Amino acid sequence: MKKIIKKIFPKNILNLLHLFFALWGSVKYNHSSEELLVIGITGTAGKSSVIHFLRQVLEFVGFKVGSLSTVDFYINGQLKLNDKKMTMVGKYFIQEKLREMVKVGCNVAIVETTSEGFLQHRHKFINYDTIVLTNLYPEHIEAHGGFENYKKAKLGIFEYVSKCRKKNCHAEFISASPGILKQVQDDIAKTAIVNGSSGYANEFLNFNFENKIKFIAKNVEATKIGLNFVVEDEQYFAPIYGAHNAENLAGVIAVVKSLNINEEKIKQAISQIKSPPGRIEFINEAEEQGFQVIVDYAFEPVALQKLYDVVDVIKPNGKIIHVCGSTGGGRDKARREPIGKLVGEKSNIFIITDEDPYNEDPQEIMEAVKVGALKSGKIEGQDLFMILKREEAIKKAIELARPGDLVLITGKGSEQKMCVAGGNMIDWDDREIVKKFICLSKRK
Repeated sequence: MKKIIKKIFPKNILNLLHLFFALWGSVKYNHSSEELLVIGITGTAGKSSVIHFLRQVLEFVGFKVGSLSTVDFYINGQLKLNDKKMTMVGKYFIQEKLREMVKVGCNVAIVETTSEGFLQHRHKFINYDTIVLTNLYPEHIEAHGGFENYKKAKLGIFEYVSKCRKKNCHAEFISASPGILKQVQDDIAKTAIVNGSSGYANEFLNFNFENKIKFIAKNVEATKIGLNFVVEDEQYFAPIYGAHNAENLAGVIAVVKSLNINEEKIKQAISQIKSPPGRIEFINEAEEQGFQVIVDYAFEPVALQKLYDVVDVIKPNGKIIHVCGSTGGGRDKARREPIGKLVGEKSNIFIITDEDPYNEDPQEIMEAVKVGALKSGKIEGQDLFMILKREEAIKKAIELARPGDLVLITGKGSEQKMCVAGGNMIDWDDREIVKKFICLSKRK
């Protein structure tokens, strides 16, 4: 039905339909965002990680939190992995989840807010209080028709939040929240928080916000036990991998400080933080076999380079075996060859496979990735393999792995579905497939 509707109606008409659903959802669920402190997270990368980290910190200091992200839907301790293959789910979904948060006593909602969702009006009638920009660089270009259009959509999100009606700070859901100081004004200040290392930071602060905050992580040291970094002259430690996560955590710290939370409480929370599912996730079952497996969401060159920065810290004793492909559906075709070249240069064995082809020919996508791999010096049949079925590619990687090796499986992370031809989705989880083949290898 969805495919037929898309063929019949032009995009502008469909967007009006999205607008209607957003309005009707807000009415149907009694304007739920008015009863929550709503924090929006946007940016090119790191959105879901920031949400995952922020949720943990806010819960540590006593808030009841709900969150909606690419990774999961979370409401006051109840978590469901996102199986929608969509971040801002349409129709009434967001408003329905906000109402569920209110019903169980949440006082904070964190909403991953995307540029595509913005263009489809999925943010409308959500009264945000704070908006955060994680970073901004060229990505999702084909979906927007160029970087300037992409940036314009992100700026539009900030403009929208700056114009949201202020909420009264003496409302029950605010006064019940721990850590928020009594405010002189009667309304909650609208707050914009941006990555200070972005060259576009000032553009995003050029709207009518009461609070305008830049964050930046300094003196970042990535070690085998975690991250040391400095934010506003305060030293922090987080037991997670990825130097880029220091920047994500700096954004989290900025949000929590804007709520006047005690500094020592923040440090305690950060020191116990855990990574999101499918983000630099180690599969423990592999350690019994003497090798390591990391499943990660990285699907474009910048994120893949950040993952290899983590590999440099881990320093595996053996080979690096990497399984990945590139997404179909017209999503930034230009990145396919660079992915092949980067992974070809960094890995010892490269297995190119299928990865959400949508209606594209998966073999053609793989061939485009192979062009880059061949340019890196890889030789097909020796250290480069083309395996169409992703499950078989993962099996091959596990079979090739020896003690001391590191297997990287990237592109999907904890995603629960794979998008294939005809608008169909099949159940999927890279992590469970890895575990299955490790278990089978033990029996041999």
